[in-house]
Amino acid sequence: MRDKLVEKAKTLQSALPYIREFYGKTFVIKYGGSAMTVESLREDFARDVVLLRYVGIKVVVVHGGGPQISQTLERFGIKPHFVGGMRKTDEETMHVVEMVLSGDINKDIVALINTHSGQKVYAVGLSGRDGQLIRARKLDKTAYFTELGLDVPEEDIGYVGEVEGVNMELLQVLMDRGYIPVIAPVGVGEEGEAYNINADVVASEVAMALGAEKLIFLTDTEGVKDGEGRLISSLSKERALGLISGGVIKGGMVPKVRSALKALQGGVGKVHIIDGRVPHSILLEVFTEEGIGTEIVK
Repeated sequence: MRDKLVEKAKTLQSALPYIREFYGKTFVIKYGGSAMTVESLREDFARDVVLLRYVGIKVVVVHGGGPQISQTLERFGIKPHFVGGMRKTDEETMHVVEMVLSGDINKDIVALINTHSGQKVYAVGLSGRDGQLIRARKLDKTAYFTELGLDVPEEDIGYVGEVEGVNMELLQVLMDRGYIPVIAPVGVGEEGEAYNINADVVASEVAMALGAEKLIFLTDTEGVKDGEGRLISSLSKERALGLISGGVIKGGMVPKVRSALKALQGGVGKVHIIDGRVPHSILLEVFTEEGIGTEIVK
């Protein structure tokens, strides 16, 4: 029994240098995948986020919700439609997107974190439309698909947006008062219209606006892998671009890695792509020397 207690004490002590290093710094976490749907992982995520805040790290959560949006659309009799891998978002679809992201999912995450938060740390839910938090415009699909090396679709993508600016002041005020902002990736246009924005992109833009120390993507993969399927623990910009152009990094990992590289260029300290299916993956990546995923560095 005593040996187990001593081992626990050593584990806590080994985290001290990292706690000291990151005290007062800001982490932006993109929350998605199995970590959002598997109950035990949801609980682990909430506890990890609360722990980070209690040891003096400011935390902002940006969440996705693609599968939940598709399920709700089908319940309303609307067939989900994708153009070049991107959800076509007409006015009716945008209404459902906002209802699911800013309503059901956002408030569920807030309630989950607050269940574990105690008396001094609280999560607060925000849509990008609240306080002009995420100012947006319609996505330039030509530039977007060309940058990814894909054919530009002729079909209109509707209310799919890209970030023009982030209301950093609103987030800073909330964090300085001990709150954990939880952001739904819905932006607001010049006329007050809503835009559906990729959550990876929103997380990257928020991290840049805040000058975050870390941007962490929770995924359903171990991290970025090389051509032989081996996990890459540390990845430079040059190698990442080479793996993208060579077709090794593909699919949904491409926008994540591109968002990571943009974040680093915009002043974020480090970006981590980690496996959210691993219990307490955030703590393992942040507070251990080995980490568990891919760290993308300048």
